Amino acid sequence: MNIADHIRIIPDFPKPGILFRDITSLLLDPAVFEETCDQMIEKIKPWNPTVIAAAEARGFIFGSVIALKMRLPFVLLRKPGKLPGKTVSYEYELEYGTNELHVHESDVPAGSRVAFIDDLIAIGGTAEAACKLIEKAGGTPVGCAFVIELVDLGGRAKLAPVPVETLVELHEN
Repeated sequence: MNIADHIRIIPDFPKPGILFRDITSLLLDPAVFEETCDQMIEKIKPWNPTVIAAAEARGFIFGSVIALKMRLPFVLLRKPGKLPGKTVSYEYELEYGTNELHVHESDVPAGSRVAFIDDLIAIGGTAEAACKLIEKAGGTPVGCAFVIELVDLGGRAKLAPVPVETLVELHEN
């Protein structure tokens, strides 16, 4: 099954000149959605994760299913003000300003081996922040897995030496 065939390309969204990669079409077909998660599981198994983590919002879709199928805890990495308990946070730079990711301080057990899951890696800022947050919270990021990689944007390089796995590699043009 070619997962790339199930990803829609939407031109000029959210602004002119952007080619948006839409995974909602992939989610409409349960067999494709399941196959996508199963392929990601096969890619991350060699890392022997003890925890699966994902950032909101689309990472939650894949991360929760992968954690459930692997029978592992699922940890939410959220934007400020979204978690009710005491959190650990990591602030990171965006093209215009900054953002933060938060995790409940008790959700990442010391020494846990955490696989980070998301739908897409572009410039790598969110994934890099996720890895830094996982470390700050006491875990070890053992790898990052994505459905889609926009290879021309070089996000993978920001994550080194953390291993990166992707299912679909796309180019900007």
